[in-house]
Amino acid sequence: MWRRDTFRDRDDAGRQLAAALAERLAGRDDLLILGLPRGGVPIAAHAARALGAPLDVFIVRKLGVPGHEELAMGAIASGGVRVLNREVLDSMPVPLRAIEEVAAREQRELERREREYRGARPPLDARGRTVVIIDDGLATGSTMRAAVRALRAMEPRAVIVAVPVAARETCDEFRRDPDVDDIVCLSTPEPFQAVGLWYDDFTQTTDEEVHALLR
Repeated sequence: MWRRDTFRDRDDAGRQLAAALAERLAGRDDLLILGLPRGGVPIAAHAARALGAPLDVFIVRKLGVPGHEELAMGAIASGGVRVLNREVLDSMPVPLRAIEEVAAREQRELERREREYRGARPPLDARGRTVVIIDDGLATGSTMRAAVRALRAMEPRAVIVAVPVAARETCDEFRRDPDVDDIVCLSTPEPFQAVGLWYDDFTQTTDEEVHALLR
């Protein structure tokens, strides 16, 4: 029985998510575990250890609404993928120029993180693999949608989205997404409001922690 209240921290969430994934995927030899930096990486590391699978990062950047940056109007991912959240943009119209300015700024950060995290690591190769892509939670899901679209272009065998906690409606949307073969959401509390509310300790993961986990 999985907990339905808050997680202590990302380690606690990672252990619980890893156990759930092991029940579904143990023994498979085609797995690739991807964490979305930064917060998804410590959780993905638990899954990689439990499944005996390689761990890597996939860089995605949220496009925050100007003045309300925590609200995602979309996201960008490696490979030139951009996903816009039409529901958010319909409720809070943002001029195209402002969207392009935010996207350009986040593209620079995405490229910096690619250099920072990947370093000399070989290019990500998801072709023919069952890819489990993990974050610390899903609110609107814009960041994860961008990641899924970019991964599909790499021709994986299957894409599985896995998170400890998510807004129920977002989790349901991913279940209907033809680009997603399976989704694991341990907890879908209501009212949801924000990912960080469901962790007792939601301290930001550092670049140094990401490097250590990838090593």
